[in-house]
Amino acid sequence: MGPPGAGKGTQAVGLAERIGGAHVSTGDIFRANVSEQTELGRTAQRYMDAGEYVPDEVTNAMVRDRLAQDDALKGFVLDGYPRTVDQVETLDGILGELDGEQEAGLDAVVALVVDPEELIARLLKRAETSGRADDTEEVIRHRQEVYTAETAPLLQVYGERGLLREIDGVGSVDEVAARIAAALDL
Repeated sequence: MGPPGAGKGTQAVGLAERIGGAHVSTGDIFRANVSEQTELGRTAQRYMDAGEYVPDEVTNAMVRDRLAQDDALKGFVLDGYPRTVDQVETLDGILGELDGEQEAGLDAVVALVVDPEELIARLLKRAETSGRADDTEEVIRHRQEVYTAETAPLLQVYGERGLLREIDGVGSVDEVAARIAAALDL
């Protein structure tokens, strides 16, 4: 977990490789379902075409399907899910359903912590280099506020469960990866 610009996608891919498990990204799942024109993909596309959020039921079903695939059975790193307390509860249920195929429950929840001003600077630089005109400082600050409001309850839930590992997300990719590995005893 981490706010936009914290490097969670980069770190999730590397961590999945390190544990020999699947990198399970909701963005990748959405794109795959839409491009393969699955029933869930067609449903999600209708919402996206209308400029609306894809409902939790659709997202949850896509995650359930993805976690049941062979490469995720030996381990996985979630990227972009869960985003709400309701999704935490749904994930608990999904993992319980898969209990016969893999160990139920999460081993840990990694949260990358980066100063908001550092994040804004990173995202403005990324916007310049990638030509993303929609990434203005105002939009970036708003996304940070939304992340903080929506994620704080999840961090509290996982903290109470003893699963939360907060990691300093400032430094090179390798430095942050080393901190994550140390926190997870890898």
